[in-house]
Amino acid sequence: MSDTATGETTVQTTVQTVGGPISIDQLGRTLMHEHLLVAFPGAESDTLHPTQSHADRVAVCVDRIEQLKDQGVVSMLDPCPNDLGRDIDLMLEVADRTGFQIVCATGLYKEDQGGGAYWKFRQQFGGSPDAISEMYIKELTEGIGSTGVRAGIIKVATGQPAISDYERMLLEAAARASVATGAPITTHTDEGVLGDEQQRILTEAGVPAHRIIIGHSCGSKDFDYHKGIVDGGSYLGFDRFGIEILQPDEVRVASLLRLLEAGCASRVVVSHDSVWCWGGSPIPDPEALAPLLAIWAPTHFIERVVPRLLDGGATAEQISMLLDENPRRFFAGETPPPLG
Repeated sequence: MSDTATGETTVQTTVQTVGGPISIDQLGRTLMHEHLLVAFPGAESDTLHPTQSHADRVAVCVDRIEQLKDQGVVSMLDPCPNDLGRDIDLMLEVADRTGFQIVCATGLYKEDQGGGAYWKFRQQFGGSPDAISEMYIKELTEGIGSTGVRAGIIKVATGQPAISDYERMLLEAAARASVATGAPITTHTDEGVLGDEQQRILTEAGVPAHRIIIGHSCGSKDFDYHKGIVDGGSYLGFDRFGIEILQPDEVRVASLLRLLEAGCASRVVVSHDSVWCWGGSPIPDPEALAPLLAIWAPTHFIERVVPRLLDGGATAEQISMLLDENPRRFFAGETPPPLG
């Protein structure tokens, strides 16, 4: 997956989307963590809430993307792991209808909410953990199943209060696949904890720190935690704007402004972790949460958060860095500029 080697850094000239490789310079304004669809394992068992049709899902996603295009967004990362309902056919059709650039992931989710039962059962009968890294490598270099679509990134996830043995195995498998292919990694953290431990495990296994996004870092308001990850060389994912039920945006904005003031603008990517379609009905009463869900949309950051950042002292150049430059540099594998 590499094109030009510069010292220890391998610079990519293309990024893999579901529609095929594009030039890094075509990536443009990019949201780095949104989901067309999430289906938790077990959603298929909920016969009281049958799933949306494929056509209905396409319609919802096309509408969302047209709204994003009106804001100048041209690309997004959908880091849905393999075991959370990843739907390549849906991504392909939506990308084709809209001309939007979607990067998909290969990976497995955290133990308590992912598909661990399958992989742990398989191992009881001799299935090797190496099969997971082999799957990642195949999906990155050859394609996902029979679709011919190649993943452009690896997704890993951990729960809390500690990284489980299963999750550690997934981190190590992701690291092996990343080292073998040059693919970057994006992570899920619960409530913005253990990202520093994720970073340590991945980098000790050979993954360059600047090829890692520590996701949901905005779940923490601990500046020292954020600065430690930045000083370790990785990107922070401030990628849950609009999820007020977990934490008010005012806390995320304050934390991000502090990082910008500290010269860390080049080490943050932004998004919402919004979910446009669900498998089953994991939110039993969406009407009760309607006011909160109304702002949990992929247009929220540009519409509502950017003005608050500018009012708080952020510059237009810093906003462009968050939305344009940092995603491009991350996917290119360029060494980030010095802090400050």
